[in-house]
Amino acid sequence: MPQPKHRSAALGVALGLACTVLVTACATTTSSTGRKQYVGGVSQQQLDQLGAQAFDEQKAKKPLTQDGKQSAYVRCVVDAIVRELPPQWQQGGWDEAVFVDKNPNAFALPGGKVGVYTGIFDVARNQDQFAAVIGHEIGHVIERHHDERVTRQMGAAGAVQLLSVLAGARYGQSGSQLASQGGSVIAQTGFLLPGTREQETEADVVGQRLMAQAGFDPRQAVDLWQNMLAASASRPPEWLSTHPDPTSRIGELRKRAESLMPVYQQARAAGRKPACG
Repeated sequence: MPQPKHRSAALGVALGLACTVLVTACATTTSSTGRKQYVGGVSQQQLDQLGAQAFDEQKAKKPLTQDGKQSAYVRCVVDAIVRELPPQWQQGGWDEAVFVDKNPNAFALPGGKVGVYTGIFDVARNQDQFAAVIGHEIGHVIERHHDERVTRQMGAAGAVQLLSVLAGARYGQSGSQLASQGGSVIAQTGFLLPGTREQETEADVVGQRLMAQAGFDPRQAVDLWQNMLAASASRPPEWLSTHPDPTSRIGELRKRAESLMPVYQQARAAGRKPACG
């Protein structure tokens, strides 16, 4: 449920106070969709380090696919989406990993990391539907949703533990030992947890735009979510937890798809015709 206005105002005040106390200054900015954001609790370099460390943790916990075709397929779609990002988000390249896990899930992290669970292929049944997944997840990164989450936590009681995690990401083994007292990067930052409903809606908007710009059919985002909804009949997947109402979400995706058709057609005419499989 959306937060009451007084709670949102209280959060803003708390963040403002926290930012005056912390060495790293926070900032108020506006996302590409016009949403006010509190960011800057840590630097982009630190966020990238946290993303890389969380990615390594996930690879240590879950088996990676041995299917070369799956890996090449994911890489092809990710590359096509990344080519449409602003230059600052292309620097350093993006890494992908395909995890053997039947849960229909995926994630992207600061520092250019994309993780895909093999279960997503059961609901993303063609490259356009899969591009909707990847566009959504990368949308979280470029709209600074992880930055928002960490900045919010910097103002919470767990700030000291989070700072110890940052020490581990920045200063190596001795810092990592300190960080381990507070748990893993994933546990402390919540990087792999779903975003707020506002963030999820924003990632839908940005991801659908990215897929159209890359030459993927934006109408397939509707089919993806219809598949997700059908798959959730008996047991809701992680993707649906805390996300916007699926029915209204599908309606919004359908409306945006029509407005994005000229973008998609221009991309195809310009030769952006992904053939990932």
